[in-house]
Amino acid sequence: MALRRLLGQRGVHYFGRYLRCASLHNTSQVYGGGGQLFVHRDSPENNPDTPFEFSGDNLKRVEAILKNYPEGHKAAAVIPVLDLAQRQHGWLPISAMNSVAKLLNLSRMRVYEVATFYTMFNRSPIGKFHLQVCTTTPCMLCDSTSIVETIKSKLNIDVGETSADGLFTLTEVECLGACVNAPMVQINDDYYEDLTVKDTEFILDEFKAGRKPKAGPYNGRCAAEPIKELSSLTEPPTGPGFGVRSDL
Repeated sequence: MALRRLLGQRGVHYFGRYLRCASLHNTSQVYGGGGQLFVHRDSPENNPDTPFEFSGDNLKRVEAILKNYPEGHKAAAVIPVLDLAQRQHGWLPISAMNSVAKLLNLSRMRVYEVATFYTMFNRSPIGKFHLQVCTTTPCMLCDSTSIVETIKSKLNIDVGETSADGLFTLTEVECLGACVNAPMVQINDDYYEDLTVKDTEFILDEFKAGRKPKAGPYNGRCAAEPIKELSSLTEPPTGPGFGVRSDL
């Protein structure tokens, strides 16, 4: 009763939904974003001997990237060059990090520090389609839980796992900056927004069939425009000088 008086009926409802979703947030302190270990552990598929070498085309891209930075500041290119390595390999093994360190004349540890800090770098194998579901407060209040459960059920995987066919990896992430289009999922480089269970099933079926579904909102609106009518900026803008003193 005390909680109800403090939060009100609506607040108690949302707080209850938060508690029901809390089981999703079970990442331990030794893990980074997406449940990845901050530290490296050698494995058969990820060790210093894992084959990696930049392709000729990507070496040209590296040269173009480095031209964006002043002489003597190659270190600033570590993030885009790591991203290029990941796009070539599909994920980022430690051998690729070592290659980037050598290319940029950095200590390996400096590169490891960057790769373990940013959640965009996947330091273990992932599927062809990386499903990153936002479950932070705005998305959770718009029922992102049902989106997570739909993906888990349809692909028969849990958060942090890859489907048996190697196509999909499911990751729970923090805010992806599309709160007004909640709930949403980032799949590789694209945002799929304003989703329902039916939309999510359709998107997964399209990827399975080898087709790429359209990205963006799935409720018919354009980008982040209001769902209903405008609540502000409802009149034509005033002209130059509006509200300015006539004697100025």
